[in-house]
Amino acid sequence: MADLRVKFMGMELRSPVVVASCGLTSRVEGMEVAERSGAGAVVMKSIFEEQIREDTLRAYRAGFGENDPFPGALDYLRAYARSHSIRQHVEVLREAKRRLTIPVIASINCFSDGEWVSFAKELEEAGADALELNIFIPPTGDFAGSADLEEAYAGIVRATRAVAGIPLAVKIGRDFTHLPAFVERLHHAGANAVTLFNRLVSPDIRVDTLEITGDASPLSQPSDLRATLRWTGVVAGRDRSREISASTGVHDGEAVVKLLLAGATSVQVCSLLYRRGVTVIKELNDFLATWMERNGFARVEEFRGMRSGATIADQRLYERAQFIKYFNNPS
Repeated sequence: MADLRVKFMGMELRSPVVVASCGLTSRVEGMEVAERSGAGAVVMKSIFEEQIREDTLRAYRAGFGENDPFPGALDYLRAYARSHSIRQHVEVLREAKRRLTIPVIASINCFSDGEWVSFAKELEEAGADALELNIFIPPTGDFAGSADLEEAYAGIVRATRAVAGIPLAVKIGRDFTHLPAFVERLHHAGANAVTLFNRLVSPDIRVDTLEITGDASPLSQPSDLRATLRWTGVVAGRDRSREISASTGVHDGEAVVKLLLAGATSVQVCSLLYRRGVTVIKELNDFLATWMERNGFARVEEFRGMRSGATIADQRLYERAQFIKYFNNPS
């Protein structure tokens, strides 16, 4: 019988399938369904630094306009909103730890290394098994170059690692100049793993109203797997010891197998659960187990990374192939 257990950031997961941070993991009941369905771990819905700041500023302007009759009122509101949000989040985490047996990974969506870093310590004290930092800093600010932007990410990791000792994963997008080198930089800053990738909402323009809108659906598509697969294979090929939680485009059991073959340590699912329900996790596990038995693998580690960039004869297969090459090599 196939053994689906894997080690991820020092935690033993009964399956490599992990429920990504989303609304389904905002309540303990949702996390319990994931556990019963066979998830190896759950990542709690992120607490959003940027959202709380914006909500606080909106409430402040609604109450006082542009005039501040009370010195320090905005700072007070920010401190209160932050404290209230953290308290609620910690209560959900503690209850989840009481009721679940699988690892519970806390999540912070952040863009700075300021006071929010202290929240990591509170999550650790509340019992989080690990922490995922979901970082997105728009590359549109006053950065001298890409190195400065990457240093901002590394700075957040270092600041978080300075206050929290639990395993730390960093969830990032794929738009970096040299992604494998950037992952290495995050590792040296204190990250135990990376999650590839954060799915960002893409803009659109309505030509009838000239309104700028977001995606019609925030859910990923099966075709999104290709980018995740490419960079999982490349990063894992650079150093097999680097732990990767592959995310975005995972819509069936075959995708799970592909990402593990490319070198992922765990595989996160989200959009599929919204489309078909959390119980579909059992199908993913069943497919993985059946595939392993059919191919003679008893444990996931026996084939993980078997098709990473380091193990295939032609590493260029994971690199960008120009369109013309398909005509030059029709086979």
